[in-house]
Amino acid sequence: MINVYCYSRCSTCKKALKWLDDQKLQYKSIDIKDDHPDEKTLRKYYKMSGLPLKRFFNTSGIQYRELGLSKKLPDMSEEEQLALLATDGMLVKRPLLVGEDFVLTGFKEEEWREKLQLG
Repeated sequence: MINVYCYSRCSTCKKALKWLDDQKLQYKSIDIKDDHPDEKTLRKYYKMSGLPLKRFFNTSGIQYRELGLSKKLPDMSEEEQLALLATDGMLVKRPLLVGEDFVLTGFKEEEWREKLQLG
């Protein structure tokens, strides 16, 4: 079973969920605002993903801009960044697709198709 952390008002999340439905894939949708991953879970997802930690931040989000994170992140440690991400699901890039052995941030159809082995 795959988990998809989404925000109900996010157009990209809606597009991703529709795509999953069109592929007839079963998944669990988790509201990233109300039920966001904690620091331990984010650390696990980060390690599984192999992505730079910056890819986990919703860089187009209001909080990201209000907190001035584009200037602050380069000076923050990995631990500080993970702790910050865990404080608010709206800071996390969405949708966040979590499989048994992979994690993807954002919706890129080709990337999802490859990881979900849809040819």
